Amino acid sequence: MAVTAAGPVPHVVSDADVAYRKIFLRLLPFLMFCYLLAFVDRSNIGFAKLHFMKDLGFSEAVYGFAAGVFYLGYILCEVPSNLILERIGVRKTLMRIMVVWGLCAAATATISADWHLYVLRFLLGAGEAGFFPGMLFYLTLWTPAKRRARLTAVFMASIGVSGIIGGPLSGWIMTSMSGVHGLAGWQWLFIIEGLPTVACGIVAFFYLQDSPRDATWLSDREKALVLADLEAESAAQKERSHHSFAAALRAPKFYVLVGLALGLLAGTGGIFFWLPTIIRNAGVKDVLTVGLLSAIPFIVGVAVQQIVAWHSDKTLERRWHAAGPALVAGLGWVVLPAVSNSPALSLAALTLTTAGTLGAMGPFWTLPSSFLTGPARAGGIALITTLGGVGSFFSPWLVGWITSHTGTLTAGQYYYGALMVVGAIVLLLGIEDTRQPAGIGRGIGTSRP
Repeated sequence: MAVTAAGPVPHVVSDADVAYRKIFLRLLPFLMFCYLLAFVDRSNIGFAKLHFMKDLGFSEAVYGFAAGVFYLGYILCEVPSNLILERIGVRKTLMRIMVVWGLCAAATATISADWHLYVLRFLLGAGEAGFFPGMLFYLTLWTPAKRRARLTAVFMASIGVSGIIGGPLSGWIMTSMSGVHGLAGWQWLFIIEGLPTVACGIVAFFYLQDSPRDATWLSDREKALVLADLEAESAAQKERSHHSFAAALRAPKFYVLVGLALGLLAGTGGIFFWLPTIIRNAGVKDVLTVGLLSAIPFIVGVAVQQIVAWHSDKTLERRWHAAGPALVAGLGWVVLPAVSNSPALSLAALTLTTAGTLGAMGPFWTLPSSFLTGPARAGGIALITTLGGVGSFFSPWLVGWITSHTGTLTAGQYYYGALMVVGAIVLLLGIEDTRQPAGIGRGIGTSRP
């Protein structure tokens, strides 16, 4: 509310505000639920390992490679999947992606050898490939940059919410379903958390629209306002930004973004894949209790994520809002080995790490779409996540191998911390102030006013 000499002036809600509120309420809850399922299905292996490692005689190295090989399938299929999305639309793409990955997730309950796990994790990654960058691209089709950081952060809160819900749910399933119909608790975990994804993918085809033009729930005036915003932004970006995919690949700042993307993606995987193990190693042995405690870092993380994104949109600054939380996350990883024997201090360090990682995501993932336009946007966002995903493939395997040979997660935690710190520093040094004038996202790779 503005204040004048005559007193406070109430905020006037514009027709555009009403239109974007409709868009947020229509799209965000469903997209968040889909992304929540994605993270539950890719990361529930972190809880399943607490039992199947012993049942199947797997080593930490086997687990680490299985966790990482997911990203190999993801990397190989991500860019093609996102380029196809731009041609056929989000409805068909999302249905295909979710049905395939849901079936692969549920089928993980059938593993009996290490190569079974490797194959299904690879197929899970290949099936899910393109989902995350596809959703980022999809959001650019509905909202201009000035409204997108908070929208992106709300969407990406699904990551934290999946931890809040997934941890306790996984612990409960593994505890209460163990032995039902002769199946182990970890087998029921994969089945119960995988099959709903298949149904959700089918629903997506009928619920979503590919663009504002197809939205029957927007009035003609609301469609016109949204499309005018998007077209004005696109025209301005074409004047000042890379709009050729080849030109984007030649821009050094494209690879600066890859640096922090690598840290964020690998660090997020590190949290989900190793958090249950870290809590157990600190002295908490009951799986249900591990699940309940694992929700705490994500509860704090989601709150921090929304605050950082709100402030980033308020100030229209992206660089420090992405790098600052990433540095905090790196600090959390580095502190973890020193407090590994204390459940309370380990949980505090995990909370620092999780909050920093989630806090960086909203502002960071607005940067690629302000830098890339036209045909470069869908493929460029996918390529950034693909190159960043290389670290996600090698990191769990490397950490698992080191843990098997040293008997401790210490070196792996330092490794994840280094990725976050280096990525944040590269972003700060490689990109100028990203503050944008109100109305149109200036983006990066453009001349300063």
